[in-house]
Amino acid sequence: VQLQASGGGLVQAGGSLRLSCAASGGTFSSYNMGWFRQAPGKEREFVAGIKWITYYADSVKGRFTISRDNAKNTVYLEMNSLKPEDTAVYYCAVLKGYGLGPTDYWGQGTQVTVSS
Repeated sequence: VQLQASGGGLVQAGGSLRLSCAASGGTFSSYNMGWFRQAPGKEREFVAGIKWITYYADSVKGRFTISRDNAKNTVYLEMNSLKPEDTAVYYCAVLKGYGLGPTDYWGQGTQVTVSS
């Protein structure tokens, strides 16, 4: 499975961005998918996950929405009301299962920078 993340950029606080992660190889519709992020000097952290249901880290709940289009083999992360603390490199990944950690299949990361 290969994952290609895109959609990052520079945005002002309060703004929005939509990240995409296109998958190739494997059976995308059967995968649990997730988004993670890593800020400078911090460990990588879980952001959101989806298979048929969605779940989120408390820090983004109510602001971020994960979704998928199985026909396009793509998972999305809609980010609204962005805060400077959301600044990080965002990665998509195939998860081991609902509520579980990532497999070894990761996208390359896309930078999100939120200015105050």
